[in-house]
Amino acid sequence: MRDLRVGFGYLMKGQRWAGRHGKSYGFGLLPGLVTFVLYVGALIGLAYGADDLTAWATPFADDWGSPWLGIFRGALTALLFALALFLAVITFTAVTLLVGQPFYEELSERVDRSVSPDGTAPESGLPLIRELWISARDSLRVLGRVVLYGVLLFACGFIPVVGQTVVPVIGFCVSGFFLAEELTAVALQRRGVELKQRLTLLRGRRMLTLGFGVPLTLAFLVPLVAVFLMPGAVAGATLMARDLLEEPSADADDTAGDAALPPATA
Repeated sequence: MRDLRVGFGYLMKGQRWAGRHGKSYGFGLLPGLVTFVLYVGALIGLAYGADDLTAWATPFADDWGSPWLGIFRGALTALLFALALFLAVITFTAVTLLVGQPFYEELSERVDRSVSPDGTAPESGLPLIRELWISARDSLRVLGRVVLYGVLLFACGFIPVVGQTVVPVIGFCVSGFFLAEELTAVALQRRGVELKQRLTLLRGRRMLTLGFGVPLTLAFLVPLVAVFLMPGAVAGATLMARDLLEEPSADADDTAGDAALPPATA
């Protein structure tokens, strides 16, 4: 239970760090705004076409009488939209991180420099195109896992009682875990930590990971909140990554603002 509180604490520290560093916060907002507009458009399109999609996918029910046809297709439409929201929450971070890779790399480095005892930040030393390739490759691997869990949970949603109680809780835990993985990947990838090692680190501190990721997943369900929390989420994930690797850190709350940051390195 202590790790749950600590994980949530890193989420709050990240938001405080972003609030204290106004220029870095504004810098980190841009990728989220672009991705948010794209996702809203896709979800609106799904909302308008979900009924037709459900009817197309269930031609065997065309001859069912009322009210069973409406109930059946209505439930499927609701589940389809719920699955879309589930996938949107998970993939939003991956897509935003991919779109904003240079922005979040710089933001994460600023966090590292602000809390590092010697004022330095680890650097990957890789060209930007190579970093983008690794990020895209790892995001696809994570997405494959997420889709698998999503399909399984979608199927389990039809189980009476369990599908309406236990399955949503598991779904939020799965979402929170992989959301935390995507966010900590910014700092860990810069340190040369591969995806397999990252997953091992997060599984080893599962409660810490869920304490960070699950509240953020719930917050991301509120329109626009994800955009405004992303800079702080990246900052908090960087602080948590330092904990996972047991790196010494100064108190992140002691930093006063962007003016206190060491100059960015090339």
